[in-house]
Amino acid sequence: MQGYRFTDFIPPDKENQSTFDSLWNIFRELLLITSGDPNEALSWLTNLDKQYNVSTENYGIGDFIQELKDKGYLDDKPGEGKLKITAKTESDFRKSALEEIFGKLRKSGQGSHQAFVNGQGDEKGVDMREFQFGDSPDNIAMTDSIRNAQINHGFSDFTLTEDDLEVVDNEYKTQTSTVLMIDISHSMILYGEDRITPAKKVAMALSELILKKYKKDTLDVIVFGNDAWRIDIKDLPYLSVGPYHTNTVAGLELAMDILRKRKNQNKQIFMITDGKPTCMKVGIKYYKNSFGLDPKIINKTLNLAASCRKLNIPVTTFMIASDPYLKEFVRDFTAANNGNAYYSDLQGLGHIVFEDFKKNRRKNYRW
Repeated sequence: MQGYRFTDFIPPDKENQSTFDSLWNIFRELLLITSGDPNEALSWLTNLDKQYNVSTENYGIGDFIQELKDKGYLDDKPGEGKLKITAKTESDFRKSALEEIFGKLRKSGQGSHQAFVNGQGDEKGVDMREFQFGDSPDNIAMTDSIRNAQINHGFSDFTLTEDDLEVVDNEYKTQTSTVLMIDISHSMILYGEDRITPAKKVAMALSELILKKYKKDTLDVIVFGNDAWRIDIKDLPYLSVGPYHTNTVAGLELAMDILRKRKNQNKQIFMITDGKPTCMKVGIKYYKNSFGLDPKIINKTLNLAASCRKLNIPVTTFMIASDPYLKEFVRDFTAANNGNAYYSDLQGLGHIVFEDFKKNRRKNYRW
C-alpha cells in the first residue's frame, strides 16, 4: 500500500524580491493582526527574526525600520517615542488586500460596470447600429459611415445620406450604494480563531475596488458590537474586536439610515459576521442573551430584514460559521429579506464577496 511522506513545506523563493520586500510582506500581516500598531508588530518581527532568520547578515531589522521611515511608511514624531503608520501605509494595505483577495483586475474605464442594455447611456460602448432620429452627432462613427456611403453610392461622386450613418451605442452604467457591516463582537476572536483579520482584508479590498474601479459608487463601512457606528475607510487597518455582544439590529438600523439618504436606485448591504444576534437596545438599556436564539432579539432582526426588502435593499450575509442553529437563523433572515446568504470559511470569504458584489450590482439595476 502506497503511503504519504510529509515534510516541511518550503515555499519557493520569489525572483527579484529584495529583503525589504520580503520583510514588508511579513510586517504588513503583523500590522493587521496588531490593529495597526507598528511598535508591537516590530516586536513580533524581531522575535520571528530571532527564531527563523527572516533578515540577512547584510540587512537587519534595524535597516528595515530605517528604510520604512525613509520611504514614508512609518512616521517617527519627536517627543512621542512611538512609531505610527502613515497614509501611504493605509493605502498600501488596501492595494495589497485587493491583489490578494480579488486578484489582478484588467484596466477599464471609469464607472466600468456595464448593465445589460444599450442606448443613450453615459459612456461609449463597442456595439454599432443604424442612425436613428435623436441620436447625438458625437456618437456617429465617421469611418464606418463613410465606408457605407462609398459602398452604397460609389467613389466618383461622394454622397452621404442618413441611411449610411452608423452610431456607437452608449452603455448604461450602474451606480450602486453599498454599506459594509463588520461584526466586531468578542466571538470574532473566540476559541483562538482570528476572524477579524480576514474580515478587515475583505473590507479593505472591497473599498479599494470601489475607489479605483467603480468610482461612481459609494461605500460606507460600519461596525457593530453592542452598538453600531460608522468608520472611515482609512481606519480599517486599526479595527479591533471589543468585549461586545452582537447587536445586529443596531447595525441594520444604521445601514438603512445611511442608504435612505443615497439617491441611487441600487442599494445593498453586505454583512460579515460569525455569530447570532445576542443584543439589542430597548430604551436606554441593553437587552442581552448569549445563550441560544432569543426570540425577542431574533424577531426584531427579522422585522428589519423585511423592512429592507420593502425598501428594495438586499442584504447579503456572509456567515463565518457552520453551526446548524446559526444556519437556521440565517435562512430565516434571508427569506425575510429575499437576499443572499453564504457560509464560508475564512479563506473563501473574499472570493464570495467579489462575485456577489458584481451579481448584486447587475441584479439591482433598474431602468
